[in-house]
Amino acid sequence: MATIRQVQVTFDCAEPVRVARFWCEVLGYVMATPRGFDTWDEYDNSQPPEERGSWSACADPSGAGPRLYFQRVPEGKVVKNRVHLDVRVGTGLVGDERLAALEAECARLVPLGAVRERLLHDENDSCIVMQDVEGNEFCLD
Repeated sequence: MATIRQVQVTFDCAEPVRVARFWCEVLGYVMATPRGFDTWDEYDNSQPPEERGSWSACADPSGAGPRLYFQRVPEGKVVKNRVHLDVRVGTGLVGDERLAALEAECARLVPLGAVRERLLHDENDSCIVMQDVEGNEFCLD
């Protein structure tokens, strides 16, 4: 059996380009541009009107992180995600130092459209549960 070394994380959403741009800002990713085009907007504008904005993708410019793919679906989000991303901003930190790193990242993301849900905290460990611009849960960890 072949060993799988890459994964892509797929999001169902209403506005793929908007959600992709949010995650680019969160993770330092770049919009994935299809071959033959210089920018995502150039590609998207070349599509028939009914296809524009139907999907988008972003990628880690270093190639280390997974590609994120966003596809338009007709139904809205109804329940809590069964799978979510943990944005690892506090790795190796504990206590007040960890909490400060999480709070700083939360303060950066809220103006981008993220929503803070709640803080999970004890003396040594903490995470902040958040939502992206379409209500998908993720954690600052």
